[in-house]
This record gives sequence, C-alpha cells and structure tokens, in this order.
Amino acid sequence: MKIRFWPASLSSSLSSIAAVTVILASSVSFSQMSPSSVTFTNNLMPRPASLTATDGGFVLTPEFRAAATHFDDPRLDGAIHRALLQIRQRTGVPLPAKAAPAGTEAQLTLAVQGAGEKIQSIDEDESYSLAVTSSGARIEAATVVGAMHGLETLVQLVQPSGSDYVLPLVSIKDSPRFRWRGLMVDCGRHFEPMDVLKRTIDGMAAVKLNVFHWHLTEDQGFRIESKLYPRLTGIGSNGLFYTQQDAKDLVAYARARGIRVVPEFEMPGHSTAWQVAYPKLASGTPPPAVRTQFGIAPFALDPTREETYQFIARFLGEMATLFPDAYMHIGGDETPAPDWKTNPRILAFMKAHHLKDSPALQAYFNTRVLKILTGLHKHMVGWDEILNPALPKDIVIQSWRGEASLAKGAEQGYQGILSAPYYLDAMKPAATHYLADPLPSSSPLTPEQRKRVLGGEVCMWAEQLDEHTIDSRIWPRTAAIAERFWSPENVTDVDDMYRRLNVVSIQLEGLGLRHLSHEDAALRSLAGTQNIDQLRTFASAFEPVSFHDRYQEQRTSQLTVLNRFVDAVRPDPPSRYRIAKLTQSFLKAPQSDTADQAALNQWFEGVSNSVPAVEQQMKHSPLLAEAQTRAEQLPGLAKTAAEAIHLLSTGAKAPAGWKAGKLSEIETAKKPSAVVRFTFIDPLTSLVNAVQE
Repeated sequence: MKIRFWPASLSSSLSSIAAVTVILASSVSFSQMSPSSVTFTNNLMPRPASLTATDGGFVLTPEFRAAATHFDDPRLDGAIHRALLQIRQRTGVPLPAKAAPAGTEAQLTLAVQGAGEKIQSIDEDESYSLAVTSSGARIEAATVVGAMHGLETLVQLVQPSGSDYVLPLVSIKDSPRFRWRGLMVDCGRHFEPMDVLKRTIDGMAAVKLNVFHWHLTEDQGFRIESKLYPRLTGIGSNGLFYTQQDAKDLVAYARARGIRVVPEFEMPGHSTAWQVAYPKLASGTPPPAVRTQFGIAPFALDPTREETYQFIARFLGEMATLFPDAYMHIGGDETPAPDWKTNPRILAFMKAHHLKDSPALQAYFNTRVLKILTGLHKHMVGWDEILNPALPKDIVIQSWRGEASLAKGAEQGYQGILSAPYYLDAMKPAATHYLADPLPSSSPLTPEQRKRVLGGEVCMWAEQLDEHTIDSRIWPRTAAIAERFWSPENVTDVDDMYRRLNVVSIQLEGLGLRHLSHEDAALRSLAGTQNIDQLRTFASAFEPVSFHDRYQEQRTSQLTVLNRFVDAVRPDPPSRYRIAKLTQSFLKAPQSDTADQAALNQWFEGVSNSVPAVEQQMKHSPLLAEAQTRAEQLPGLAKTAAEAIHLLSTGAKAPAGWKAGKLSEIETAKKPSAVVRFTFIDPLTSLVNAVQE
C-alpha cells in the first residue's frame, strides 16, 4: 500500500494555492461574482493585523491591469512586475508582466505616498492597506516597502472558485508587530552560492521578513573579498568567497524586495581564518590552517596591539562601502582565548589597564571596535557576550542564550533581538518555534524596557547543511516564525498555522525554493532509481535529529559529505503533525471515532508495507543501508500501534506485561540510529499508555 499522509485540509489548500497562482501570475481584470458564490478561505501567512471579509469575489481574467496612481519609481514597478509574474506562473493566465502607464484604467491601483528611506532602517513605515471591492482592488501605503508587503498579501489572496481563480472581497489594514524580523544564514562554515541566497531572499520577502543577516566569517572560512587585505580570501577562504560585486548585487537584490542586509564579521573569537591569513593578528601562536572541525576554537585576535585596531578599522571601513545598512554585526560570542590568560604581554597589558579578567579585556576590545563603527556611522550588533556595562547603550544585543538574557539587556538599557528559540538546526517542529514569543504580554519588562526589544531573528547555522539541503532546513518552518514576528501576539492557533503553512510552502516552492523537491531528488540519488514510491512512504516516517545529536553520533566536520538519508528527510514533515492530531482526536473517543481509527491504521500499515521494497533497495545502496536498523524497527512499531488502536477501539484489555514490553520497544527506538528519528514516537507512546491491562 502506497500512502503519503498530509493534513486533512491539504486538498483544499492545494486548490487555494493554485488559485492564488492564477490570480497573481496574470494581469487580470476583476469581474464581480455573485456574493454567495465565493467564500473567503484565509490562507494568508503572516496573518494581517486587521482583516474583514464578505462573501463574493472577482474573477481574474487576462484583462487585469495594475497601475500606480500617486508615486512611482523603478523599485515599485519591479515589485508590481514580480507580483504579476507570480500570478501568471501560478495560474497560466497570460497577463501583461509590467505595470500599466500612469493614467491607464486599472483594476488594481497602488496609491503610494513616497519612496521611503534612501537606506531602509528599522523605522521604515512598512504598513499598508488592501481593499478588494466591487470597483476593484486598491493598495495604499506610505512607502514602497509597505506597497511590497501589500502585493505579497494580494498574491496570497488568490483562491479558486469553480473553474476560475478569484480575489475574495476583503479589507485589510496591516503593519508589523516588530521592526526587526530577520533570518541569519551562516555562509562561513559552508559557502552558499549566490543563487541560493537570492532565492532565500525571495522567500523572506514572501513572508514579510525584513533583515538578511549575512554571517560572512568563521573559523572555517572568510567569505567576503577585501581588496585592502586580499589574503583574507586568498588564504582564508579555500577559494570559496563572495566578491565585492557579489555583495553589492545582493544588497541591491534585497533592497528591491524591502530587505536590509546586515553583515557579520566575527571578532575577536571565531577568527581562525583572519589569523591564518594575517598571523600578526593572533594573540599567541597563530593557527596552522583554516579549521575543518566545528566547535569553539582556542584562537582569538590580539586585543592589546594597536595594529589590530588599525587593521580592523581599515577593513570595516572598506566593508562599509559595500553594506550601507546602519547596523554591522561583530559577533563577539564564544571567545575562550586561552592566550589571554597565559601570554605575558597580554597579562601585563591587562594589569596596566586595570582589566581583571578575559571578559573585561573583551569589553575593552568591543569598546575600541565600537569607536571604529561609530566613526563609520554604524551601530554595533553582537551576540550575548558583548553585553557589558562598559559599553554605551546604542549597541544591539542578539540573544542566543535565551529570553532571560534578552530581558537583562533591556533592563540595563540595551536594545535587543531574540534568537534563542529560533535555531533551526535544533530540528524542532514549526509549532515549537511558532509559540516562542520575543515579547509576550507576560513579560515583566516595563513599557519603556519593552520598546528596546526590536524583534527576532531566525538562525540557520551551517555545520550540517550545504547548497542542496539548505532550503529544506529553512523552509517552510521560517514562514511560521515570520508570522510570530509580524502578526498580533494572540495569533497562536497551531492547527490553523499548519493548515496555512501547507499552502504557503507550495507557494514558496513556486518562487524557486527547493525545500519540497529536494527530498525526492535526494531519495532518487540514494536509491539509484526513479522508482521511489515506497522509499518516499518510508521516509515520511522520519526526520533529522538535532545538530547536537548528529554531531555526537557522526562527528561531522566541514569535510563530511551531506548525502545521507538524514540529509534527504525534512525537519517537521507532514506526518509529525498529522499523526499527533489523529491520535489526539482518536483518544478522546476511541470506541466511537472510527474515522480517525481508520486513518491511523491506514498510515501505519502504509509505512510498514513500504519496508520490504526499501530493504531491497538498501542491498544496492550502502548509503541507504545506513538506515537498515530503522527499517527493522518500523514494522514492529507499526504493529504496536495497530494493537493499541484495536484494544482501545474495542475496549479490550491487554495481557499483563504488554504495556511494559511495548514501552521498552519504544525506548529502544528512541536511541540514535542513522541520525534520524521517528516522527510518531510521542503519539505512539500516548496510544500505548492509554491501553488498559
């Protein structure tokens, strides 16, 4: 039996997506339909701050035109162009791909007051309103960035109705809850090609994120060209780096989509690549080579030499010509710096400057770097470790240690960004990230302190991903977190989030992201055949373990080839949520809920029946055979589920010792193997525990 499980709402969600495609991809005119013929299905993500809808809609046809009625510029025209292309691509309606000239009769009008800031800042007005009425659709915004957000919402609004695609009648007034809504991509540990970064930015724009945090330097590689210090990439990058023109292109690409680019240059720790290229920067013995191992390196820049600051000043001055944003990230985390504790020259410097320990010396270093950045008209951003009373209050603390650290900074007068709950490499489900709020109403912070929490950033660390797997690790979970950063705090319905996430996930793939298609491509590669129906079903029962668990089991390094079964399967696949919900519903009335009983039995039977064919493929694929133990375990776990479901549905009791034996089997299945974990262990445990003996 070949079964692929999705949430029950998927078929309608797919229709909604296709509908959105039709409407947005074409320059279409609106033809009013009977108010009773269209019922609005809210698939929007993020959810707007305010939305009202009435029955009725407008059919999209090839006559649709879009035009700016007040302010217009090339950036706004580009945004309109992209929206129309999306509609045309999704719907097949042959729309004009450009905005109509001013004065042209148009069914979609954009009334924008002005361009917005020359260099987008955290204070940019991103609000917009969108109305679809009997006379057409209208977007109003103070800035082009606001209009971009309105266009992204318009694209998502498209839904099917019979044989047509329609825009439902809605009135939306929308603005973000947080000013800083970011995604950090680590390109230091694994280099990501420009096309990967650009499609990532396209995805960010679709879900209204506005900061691309570009992690450019690490112990494993220096990724940005410096013409002043060419050895940084000549020796420190292993030949994988971005040219200065690449950087300018990406900044322009992001700005065209309403996204700021904040670069990060790690210092004084995580700086092996700096020191390999220029040994004079080292605190003691310079590192012998760029690291391929992960973890915290024992090398740090020398904070006691004036030459260090002269080097940093020239380098950051050069980088400031590439990155116009007002913020620049200096890293600042994880600096054990053993040389600072043993080097006689450094110890003498600390004594002369009354610096009692390494944190005090790092605060001194940060103060000097802050002075450089201030001279460049930049604000300093750094990880938790830079928080020190010695630093002025205009720095920004990015908290990777948790909400308490963020609150501590706000209490001391520092602005902050929360990242701790949004580390994607932990491989947690979207629901966990979704319910983590940067600033819950229960926070003890005062109103003044709460203003200092700028927002949050998703973090995609790259120890265990490459250009092939990155999309499936970022998306679609980041879309759920983007909603947390944009929408009102009370938008917390996890079930509805997953329903909409299925729709948005397919829309994101339509932009060029590969988070869905990668799995099939990777499974075909593992099996060496196009016949992967059973392997796909088998894979649907698994997800990757966390970064930490994989590192402990596999000892990954920069040299690890990321082509295993674990690299094929996705974090938080549909089966995880699906089986949890079916189980939760079934356990409420196990003797009468025949629908959920049948669905659970069908899924477990399907994944169990996939095993024989997969084991045959494992005989011809050593890489796939790494999951042999999991293949041996799956039928037994499925049998346990079937037994538990039968006992619960009939009201029968299990033999003495049955429950203990089954729970022991489940505990064994939790142990590491093939660096993947079963998606259904928790629901299965609930089923077994509900059985009476």
